[in-house]
Amino acid sequence: MNLNLTSSIKMPEHTLRRQVIDLCRKVGKPLLKLSTKDYEDNGLGHLVEQFDGQAGLVNIEVFNELQHTITGWPGGKPNADDSTRPERATPYPKRVIVFSPHPDDDVISMGGTVRRLMQQGHDVHIAYETSGNIAVADEEVRLYMHFINGFNQLFANGSDEVIKIRYKEIMNYLKQKEAGDLDNKAILTVKGLIRRGEARNACGYNSIHKDHIHFLDLPFYESGKIEKLPVSERDARIVQELIAEIQPHQIYVAADLADPHGTHRKCTDVVLAAIDEEKKAGAEWLKDCRVWMYRGAWAEWEVADIEMCVPMSPEELREKRNSILRHQSQMESAPFLGNDERLFWQRAEDRNRETARHYDELGLACYEAMEAFVEYHF
Repeated sequence: MNLNLTSSIKMPEHTLRRQVIDLCRKVGKPLLKLSTKDYEDNGLGHLVEQFDGQAGLVNIEVFNELQHTITGWPGGKPNADDSTRPERATPYPKRVIVFSPHPDDDVISMGGTVRRLMQQGHDVHIAYETSGNIAVADEEVRLYMHFINGFNQLFANGSDEVIKIRYKEIMNYLKQKEAGDLDNKAILTVKGLIRRGEARNACGYNSIHKDHIHFLDLPFYESGKIEKLPVSERDARIVQELIAEIQPHQIYVAADLADPHGTHRKCTDVVLAAIDEEKKAGAEWLKDCRVWMYRGAWAEWEVADIEMCVPMSPEELREKRNSILRHQSQMESAPFLGNDERLFWQRAEDRNRETARHYDELGLACYEAMEAFVEYHF
């Protein structure tokens, strides 16, 4: 099984689009205002020549390409002409799997799209690939352990021996723990439970059915350290079993290779390897499936690469923020916020507004925010 696929992800060429967008930025004009002189002065006169010597035809070609990436129907619009839409109208509704490397990447990266898919009647599954347990601060564990112990005393007169024993064991370990010490298995388990609870809370806010929430706990992540284990067939088999069972019409996968700790890259490898195995096995359902790649808190697709862009109103962006805020352990006290002092919801909003600003500057519709996707061709 090939698990080294990220280096082979082929980005769309979109050569004309890329050249014209670069020209817009260089001369500070929107698409439809570019003149023949703008093209000729910047070494792109040959593009005008390819369109019968009319700069306006070049402009319209690229404008229409970008206009057709924008859709309020990420699952496809039923009973509509889909010839210029990024997603097909049928089948409707679609079975959808959103793969989330950590238990919050779904809402950080595409929370607006998830809500839109649900509102439009699609059958949406969220698959959390890793437990995310090392990204929970010890203070969160203390808070939950105090709650569990208090619950036991108030409602069971302190009779639950498991709670009493584990409470004392975990609290004593945390008390003696020094900087750099690894968490023991019990603490990692509690931290994983905290993140599961937050993920369920966010999914509930987005109306995801309880039986459509999948915690895969891929083995490569469970090293207890920042440095993860190598991905293996065990990881890919877990994902393959899920996609073979659901047989989705859409798969959303994180392709944010800028993740400083490498978890996103490995999760991308695992999902794409599982898809590849299904393809080798001749799975018929794959013929009616599309794979959309999203990026997360660290980077966004270049406008020239974007093939589907889902707009959000101010109210929809606020709803996305509310779902991110359900992940309370990942707010101010999260261990891996990095050098960027913004919280994850702030990063997400800034990134989505920036995408909308780029479209606006090119002369397209001006939205509050936008989530961007690139199709992966397998």
